[in-house]
Amino acid sequence: MDGQSAVEFATPTRVHIGLSVRDTERSTLFYRNLFAQEPTKLRPGYAKFEVADPPVNLTLNVDAERQTRPGPSAHFGVQVKSTKTVAQVAARLRAAGLNPRLEDAVSCCYAVQDKAWVTDPDGHAWEIFVVLDADASDYVRKRRNAGDAETGDAPHQEATQSSCCATECCLE
Repeated sequence: MDGQSAVEFATPTRVHIGLSVRDTERSTLFYRNLFAQEPTKLRPGYAKFEVADPPVNLTLNVDAERQTRPGPSAHFGVQVKSTKTVAQVAARLRAAGLNPRLEDAVSCCYAVQDKAWVTDPDGHAWEIFVVLDADASDYVRKRRNAGDAETGDAPHQEATQSSCCATECCLE
């Protein structure tokens, strides 16, 4: 099955950056000015900018721990246009020995997505993802791990209240 992206963008892929911020309103104002555009999605503790030039999907995610200390970005990603592409990239990463963690139909950042996660040697989390439903009602409803297609490991469902874009979810 090849689920197609519910989100249109001009390039075959675009970079995704998920930033942990202390104050969503203050950060949203900054990025409105930086990109000279309004956010495409605003929710409590969350803002999303889909910028055509440069092609980037930037999300701002409030992080209570950032209230008292500065910190690095939450995660990075590459947005693609189909689940087939997610699977192809995951297979390439697996062949390179990077052991991607697969998720399908996960509700994350107010959108339903299929994705593959890998972590670089310095602990930076990267996701390859397609948005299947651009307007989910919850930041996180549940995630379903797709299991491992090569080994046949069964998927599982897990209800969660944690941030889908929290670093700890990306490092599992």
